[in-house]
Amino acid sequence: MNRIVKTMMLAAAICLLGTNLAVPKVFADTVQNEAAAISAKGSISNCVITADKQKVQIDFSSTGSKEGTDGKVYLLELQPYEDSLGKRTDYLAAKDIGETASIQIPFDYSSNKDRLYNKFVLAVWDGQKYVMVSSFRYISNLEIVAANQKAFKEPLTKKGLNIELDMLKDAFTLGVKHASTNIAFSQIMGTGIEYEYNGKTYHFNKAIVDDYDKTINALSSKDISVTVILLNDWNPATPNLVHSGVQKTNNVFYYMFNAATKEGYEQTRAIMSFLAEHYNGDNPDAGKVSNWVIGNEINNQQWNYIGAMDVDSYVREYQRAFRVMYTAIKSVSANDRVYFSLDYYWNDPANKNNKTRYGGKEIVDTFNNLVLQEGQMDWGLAYHPYPIPMTEPEFWDDANTGLITSDATSPVINFANLSVLTDYFCQDAMKNAAGKVRHIILTEEGFTSKSPTRGDVEDLQAAAIAYSYYLVDSNPYIDAYILSRQVDAPSDAQSYLYFGLWYSDMNQKDRIVATTQKRSWRVFLNVDNKRYTLDNTAFAKEILGIEKWSDIIPNFRWRSLEK
Repeated sequence: MNRIVKTMMLAAAICLLGTNLAVPKVFADTVQNEAAAISAKGSISNCVITADKQKVQIDFSSTGSKEGTDGKVYLLELQPYEDSLGKRTDYLAAKDIGETASIQIPFDYSSNKDRLYNKFVLAVWDGQKYVMVSSFRYISNLEIVAANQKAFKEPLTKKGLNIELDMLKDAFTLGVKHASTNIAFSQIMGTGIEYEYNGKTYHFNKAIVDDYDKTINALSSKDISVTVILLNDWNPATPNLVHSGVQKTNNVFYYMFNAATKEGYEQTRAIMSFLAEHYNGDNPDAGKVSNWVIGNEINNQQWNYIGAMDVDSYVREYQRAFRVMYTAIKSVSANDRVYFSLDYYWNDPANKNNKTRYGGKEIVDTFNNLVLQEGQMDWGLAYHPYPIPMTEPEFWDDANTGLITSDATSPVINFANLSVLTDYFCQDAMKNAAGKVRHIILTEEGFTSKSPTRGDVEDLQAAAIAYSYYLVDSNPYIDAYILSRQVDAPSDAQSYLYFGLWYSDMNQKDRIVATTQKRSWRVFLNVDNKRYTLDNTAFAKEILGIEKWSDIIPNFRWRSLEK
């Protein structure tokens, strides 16, 4: 043991809190033959940018025996795509095992943006290599560097719509305050726009970006809160955007974003940084995006494909990309909101296999636990509470399916038991770093006006819209209700999904062309209007078998107006 003691003394002499110090070869000579198992454990409790934005402060500690090590715990820095330490010998700082430390390292964001995205870890030296003894930890207050510090602009109501781009005037007439649009990564890559990020130049399709500018600007200039759903479609011209080894796959619509390789990470980071800067509200021709949804219905790999893996591995890989994109967004606009998306299969054994389909609850729990371990993000949930089945508009009888319960084990959560979702998010363990309930928005919900068994059910569609909107409007933990759709889509209608407020010309299979309004159009127009809302929805009471809305909505917002 004398040789180890001498080695530890040498280490103490050289382990000042410098950057990129080298591990002396004597460490390997000294402890490589030690057989004792490593029992040391480390924890990084804090990782933040200092108020002057010049340093990153990292607080860490360690416990356990020094046996099998040189007696030190080392702080190391990794790129987001790195998961192992390999043969590296550099480190940022060192401290005796059993002690605590608070160090500051340089943070020069203007010349080097990498550190904003990087992760940190504690390790011990076993004589030949570093052995990790802590979880990874990311910077948790990255929004401090954002040029745009404006407060989030809260919309006047929760009413939103999936809008057809050529029907903006109709959307304005309806008085919607939320709207969503999809942006596929590969589609915006092209020529016409050069964007330099961290020393590299990237190219974007000017014609496509201009089209998005017109739409987003038209909406946000009318005080409509714009939600963008970011999608990773297949494009052989952009292979780095998908994970290595993943092939184009039948019945898969979109693929998981790739931040697991250097090339994928850099390209994903640059695209997201471009979009965040372009739509930060400073460009009068581009408009403002307030909400960003990373992927679609990620509990089903049909929309977020990477290949078979267990839920822990899947969420870890998804969160790696999510955190990169979150960082790009929040470091530009501090108060933009970032979400992941789930379908309504919350905990249904028939719709999860732990390979390519997972329960929404499993995704939420795993994602949240990983955030708690590796550094807080103010993430939110974009949820899709369609009725069961989607080919019938009623949700108030969905308990009869056996898939709806009133607790968190429910196989499905939709409008029939929506409070189960918000109650779950009200738990202390689910709240954000400020102790507040995380933001929830409903970015897809719709009700058909034609049934495969009953034909025209326009009244039921209108009643479902009224009831579901009232449920959301009366729930303080849901921020938005974005209805799908403005106009029936011929492709959806083939499956009896007539979700629109307008009928469309079914002879034009490849286009969506509105023809006539449905009853639901006027219901939706007035559903959030204090003067007209109750008269507007009175017809639905008979359908639902109620005398007052407060009979089925305990916290009904318009209770004081009911007779």
